[in-house]
Parts: sequence; C-alpha cells; structure tokens
Amino acid sequence: MKAPSRRIWIAGLCLALIVALLSPLASPHPDGLERVAEDQGFIQRALDAPYHLIADYVFPGISNEAAATILAGIVGTLLVFGITWGLAAALRRREGAQKRV
Repeated sequence: MKAPSRRIWIAGLCLALIVALLSPLASPHPDGLERVAEDQGFIQRALDAPYHLIADYVFPGISNEAAATILAGIVGTLLVFGITWGLAAALRRREGAQKRV
C-alpha cells in the first residue's frame, strides 16, 4: 500500500487549521452526552480528565475568549499533527528496515 503523499498531509493540516480558526463559531450548548447528564442529574458525578493541557479549549493568559479558543485549537491541531507525523515516519523506517532484512 502506497503511503499518502506530502500534499495530502499538508492539505489535511490546512483543513484542520481552518476548522480551528472557525472554532469560536461552534455551538455554545453542551454536546449530547453532557446534555443528557445535565437533564438526568448526574453531571456532578463526572470526573475531570487526569491532565489538562488546554482546559476547556481556552488558552490560558489570553483575555479574548474567541482568540484563546482559536489559539487552543491551533496548538492542539499542531500537537496532534506532529505526533501523527512522527509515528508515521517511525513506522515507515521500521517497515523499510524489515524489507531490507
């Protein structure tokens, strides 16, 4: 199976960054699971994540909520992209080493 070209990776990254720029336009209402938890009265039993890199999708230290949300989306997108790119590169090297053996 042929690996995706760099153009596809870059196009995917650009699309994800555009979505991050539009993130302040997302609905302010809770998602379906959170809404059911509120309606059924068990939202208070929810546990926090064991870590908070960018809590509530708002970048700390920025007073403008829309700008903080956009920055949090961009940073998160770039982190996920970088991790994915690195894993893909490691897998390609591993497959190449196995073919040479």
